[in-house]
Amino acid sequence: MTRLEMAIAWRYLRSRRGSRLLSLISLIAIGGVTVAVSALIVIIGVMNGLQTDLREKILIGSPDIRVLTFGEDMVMSDWQKTMATVARQPGVVAVAPFVLTQAVIQATRHNHFEAAAIEGIPADQPGMVQVTKIRKFASAGDFSFFTRDGKKHGAVLGTKLADRLNVVPGVDSIRILTLSGIDPVTGYPVPSVKTFEVTGILDTGMYEYDNGYVMISLEAAQDVAQLGQSVTGLEVRTPSRNDAPKMAQVLSDTLGMPFRVIDWRQQNNQLFTALKLEKLGMTVILLLIVLVAAFNIISTLIMVVTDKTREIGILRAMGMPARSIRRVFFAQGLVIGSVGTGVGLVIGLIASNLIGAKRLIALDPSIYFIDHLPVATEPFDVALIIVASLGVAALATIYPALQAARLYPVEAIRHE
Repeated sequence: MTRLEMAIAWRYLRSRRGSRLLSLISLIAIGGVTVAVSALIVIIGVMNGLQTDLREKILIGSPDIRVLTFGEDMVMSDWQKTMATVARQPGVVAVAPFVLTQAVIQATRHNHFEAAAIEGIPADQPGMVQVTKIRKFASAGDFSFFTRDGKKHGAVLGTKLADRLNVVPGVDSIRILTLSGIDPVTGYPVPSVKTFEVTGILDTGMYEYDNGYVMISLEAAQDVAQLGQSVTGLEVRTPSRNDAPKMAQVLSDTLGMPFRVIDWRQQNNQLFTALKLEKLGMTVILLLIVLVAAFNIISTLIMVVTDKTREIGILRAMGMPARSIRRVFFAQGLVIGSVGTGVGLVIGLIASNLIGAKRLIALDPSIYFIDHLPVATEPFDVALIIVASLGVAALATIYPALQAARLYPVEAIRHE
């Protein structure tokens, strides 16, 4: 593109006497692109922030990888050998056994019953590498599970569950009721009742954990679930969440049957698939704003062609080729798209930073489990938005540019 073509394109965009409306429409077209780009950056950042925040909350007590078994009774009996095999694999940061079962719990000083998930994990030890972050969210007590008698008969309850049971750490106790087997005489299930002292409260901000989880020591959970020395499975930690799918495949190939290995995405596949679909749907909807901005560019350039028909005819008569006319209007559309995209980028990034860092939009944590609207702006998404905006702006110039290039010099000069 020559300097002459750029000068003509810039002249057609500027405001001058007798043609101020064109300048106003150009500003409107630029404003449309600005609004579209800034809205896309902010909304996609919010969707990313919500996904990241929700993912981290879900994965507070969920490991990167779980190793389970299809064996008899769905429990892992020779788990020490399996754990040693898993621990030897490159990329495994930590591995630990766990027991997970369902039970009914009751505070010892009243008759209110609640259903709960009972999870047994190894008690805290000095220098122990943790598999999950769950231990960091104890608002009272800890995960040593030590009671006043020096035994590991303690229980850490989710904060909402503790509130409903009205129990206080170090003061109250709970009963855990499970079915321990079938009576050989009657053929009916035999109940089992175990008593635990409340030694801690768990406050993660995630409803699932706070509302229905009871954490006890691994040995106590084996006793409650009547597993003997067996466990439900193994929890594995990898260097990062992104390493989990590849590591899960390696472990699956190494262990073979009857083991099954699932990573954190598979454990919560439906939820994360729904979140991705929501982000995609929101992106498509917001891209319609970009299309509206593209129509603004088209209408602006068509009005320029109509207004400058005589001038275009003179340029053609003076020898300017049709391709130069096309480049003039392409340059106008590119300027509108570039300026709008640049301003929208600045506004979008500033707004995203203010919303996220300054916590401008407050939320009710009792409903959303977060106290503000999180924003996570990813460079790839921003780059994609910029490319899409400039691409749409460039495509919007095709029809007006072709229309201008097809004008015949004589007819254009005679245009009224």
